[in-house]
Amino acid sequence: MPTPIIEVQSLTSRYGAFTAVDDLSFHVNPGELYALLGTNGAGKTTTLETIEGHRSPSNGKVSVFGGSPDDRTSTRPRVGMMLQESGFAGDLTAEETVNLIGRLSGRTDDTARLLERVDLTRKSTVRVAQLSGGEKRRLDFATAIYGTPELVFLDEPTNALDPAARDALWRVVDELRGQGSTILLTTHYLEEAEAHADRIGLMHRGRLAHEGSLAELVAAFPARITFETDLLSPDMPVAPASVTGDRVVIETHELQRDLYQVLGWADANAIHLRSLSATTSSLADVFRTLTDDPEVTP
Repeated sequence: MPTPIIEVQSLTSRYGAFTAVDDLSFHVNPGELYALLGTNGAGKTTTLETIEGHRSPSNGKVSVFGGSPDDRTSTRPRVGMMLQESGFAGDLTAEETVNLIGRLSGRTDDTARLLERVDLTRKSTVRVAQLSGGEKRRLDFATAIYGTPELVFLDEPTNALDPAARDALWRVVDELRGQGSTILLTTHYLEEAEAHADRIGLMHRGRLAHEGSLAELVAAFPARITFETDLLSPDMPVAPASVTGDRVVIETHELQRDLYQVLGWADANAIHLRSLSATTSSLADVFRTLTDDPEVTP
């Protein structure tokens, strides 16, 4: 097994009497894109801040590259961080901001090439205060990937980005991974984790509730066949999970087999199935099981 880039062992973080993170353990392997997701208040922000070296744990241990996350000599130069809010100086230009953060990182890069990579070439001499929300987010990304760091933290990276800019960001992330970078992602867009993560950790109430690849996480959840019909009969070959009016929902772990049987039954009985759909389970289905509070949403 490779030595983990990030290792979190029995992490506990408290704010007075409140425990935000409770005995949390997980690791991130070299070259992996690990998505750390969670319900509101699950503790993922506190976890991320601790791994980034911005916060000390109440108990437990966090290591990055085998050392302390806040080691500015051996650890920090190998790490790029895209925070939810960067706090860049508003009177600096985009180019000046990239140069400043780049010098602080201790890495080297071509600023003009980097601005082109995030589609900010035309904004290079524009002051940060005059950039749009999406442009500021792309600038955040540019400073995080300056010098192709070995480890990149992406904290809600696509907030304020339009679909085209999101796609462009993920193309660059794929390029970084091709060059060997490890990525720790947090996002509220579950489809991004589904599409890009090698492994996913789902937090709830300070603990890791589920962890694994997308296939592993959804394997325990049934697929669904749904349709509408006015001619539902008792000889239907697969028992429905629910019938509401003329809408029928079938839950199954054998989607192909049961869909074939339903279609054969409908054809043999001249039954028209309106709004027919067959869908596998998704990360959202797993996420919904994390909480028994219906007001808590991702």
